[in-house]
Amino acid sequence: MKRLPRHEGWTVERVVPLMAGVMVLLSVGLTLAFSPWWLLLTGFVGANLVFYSAAGWCPASLIMEKAGLERASCRISPATTRTH
Repeated sequence: MKRLPRHEGWTVERVVPLMAGVMVLLSVGLTLAFSPWWLLLTGFVGANLVFYSAAGWCPASLIMEKAGLERASCRISPATTRTH
């Protein structure tokens, strides 16, 4: 049975989607409780996630790095990838 990778600590790459998920759930709750205008927050979070995946950084990730959160050092080297 294959084991899942272990959690190696909090990095920017782990915290960005965590924070985005919390913000989306919060905005959905605020939309249901108060006003549909809170969906703008969901759109903003989604746009930042797209930008983060395309550019490798977003405003939140820059703030996290300034606060001292490390970036993940895991990179897949071409020698370890398998071709079929």
